[in-house]
Amino acid sequence: MNIPSKPASIDVEIHGNFVDGREVEAGGGAMLDVRNPATGDVIARIPNSTTEDIDRAMKSARAAFEGKAWGGMDTRARARLVNKLADAFEANLDSLYRLETLNNGRPVNETRAQLSRLPDFFRYFAGVALSRRDSVIPVEGAYLNYTLRTPIGIVANCTPFNHPLMILCKSLAVVLATGCVTVVKPSEYTPLTTLKLAQIFAEAGLPPGVFNVVLGLGQSAGKMLAEHGDINKLVLTGGTEAGRIAGSAAAKVFAHQTMELGGKTPVMVFDDFDVDRAVNYAAFGAFIGAGQTCVCASRHIVQASIYDEFVEKLQAKTRTIRVGDPFDPSTQMGPVISAKQRDRVLAYAGYGHADGARLVTGGVAAKVAGHDNGYFVEPTVFADVKSDMRIFQEEVFGPFTSVTPFKDEADALRLANDSPFGLAAAIRTRDVARAHRVAASVKAGIVWINDHHRLDPASPWGGVDDSGIGRECGTESFNDHFNTKSVMVATHEQPFDWYRDTANQKRLN
Repeated sequence: MNIPSKPASIDVEIHGNFVDGREVEAGGGAMLDVRNPATGDVIARIPNSTTEDIDRAMKSARAAFEGKAWGGMDTRARARLVNKLADAFEANLDSLYRLETLNNGRPVNETRAQLSRLPDFFRYFAGVALSRRDSVIPVEGAYLNYTLRTPIGIVANCTPFNHPLMILCKSLAVVLATGCVTVVKPSEYTPLTTLKLAQIFAEAGLPPGVFNVVLGLGQSAGKMLAEHGDINKLVLTGGTEAGRIAGSAAAKVFAHQTMELGGKTPVMVFDDFDVDRAVNYAAFGAFIGAGQTCVCASRHIVQASIYDEFVEKLQAKTRTIRVGDPFDPSTQMGPVISAKQRDRVLAYAGYGHADGARLVTGGVAAKVAGHDNGYFVEPTVFADVKSDMRIFQEEVFGPFTSVTPFKDEADALRLANDSPFGLAAAIRTRDVARAHRVAASVKAGIVWINDHHRLDPASPWGGVDDSGIGRECGTESFNDHFNTKSVMVATHEQPFDWYRDTANQKRLN
């Protein structure tokens, strides 16, 4: 897809699945429209994959996993190839970030900054692959006990619309570095950069079948992939209910699972922290990606002594955010992904009003000149929000945040932990001891102190409770892509006959 720097129009392309290193026809019914969320225009059409399509991709992946070209590749050769893929990604960065902006509506400045970091994920895991060691375990008696790790096999990966390439690459990099293979089902809203990356990697030398892509709706194609009997691991980023359904299906074949699900990130702002800086972090945490992130700073819990000042300054800051055309370099926030998502955000503004919260700013659709059919929402802030309100408890997934006062540290933690979710949390304080105390006590898998949205390929990423299970990134993710085999070798020459003198021998197990 050839994308100008500021596209006025674009040809509608027809895509198929990507299997065995090339695009193939798929689906037996009507094609699905892929839209530019900034204009509402159709920019591509994709198939809704059938059971036969999923089977074809899985058989291709299994053949690649067991074949010599990939399955027989030694660790050093694979690491060199993964580094080559990182170079290919980097060489195509300009076309990838423009295509991603076209497809999901994030401003070019955001998309460029995010995608430019992704080659490092491949380089990091290539390094981990080269440095990994199996264990020799001290055991009782004259025995040598060691472990062997073998790649688990096929990783089924269902990715969301909000960060199509970033969330894909968190999994894809470790899949390739460990010698596994993958079948990816991207969101039906944002499949274009996933297809493009598969093509780039095939041209860079990735063997056919290692990275297959199946397209379609989550409730059909995604469900069929998750419940396929030949998967060895399921990776899913999405809503909590989708995770329950997919996880239950994958559990029937005892597949490993990593799921990053919903979130309702609490941000605890203490009165020893600079208010202006806290407000700047609040705006960034809440409105980057139009708030469509699982770690969106959606609940600001602010100490009472600075509460009014914080709300007033957050109102002023939020009103300066420039909502507009994602391809305009001056734009600071783009649209949400769809009309359905826009209506969801506006519905939550209605819940806020109904429950008695105070609207500080936003809460309505945004008008952008020349983009009348785009899915824009004004960045929204509600204050005086109580913990039993829907906008405090439920994930909105849009440019929407709430502010709630607290009295002391214990009160802040009570409010922060009053949630079914446990993905991320953030703390704003200059008190080092307090920072560590609160980080240890808050219910979350990720905690930022005086920062937000920070991600690194070496740092484990994932949540607890309704925010999912397992970890992406780091050695935690790497190790979960292997089956571990224990090998016990007798190094003694002693005679053995259990049935000759049973009573006087040591137990065997």
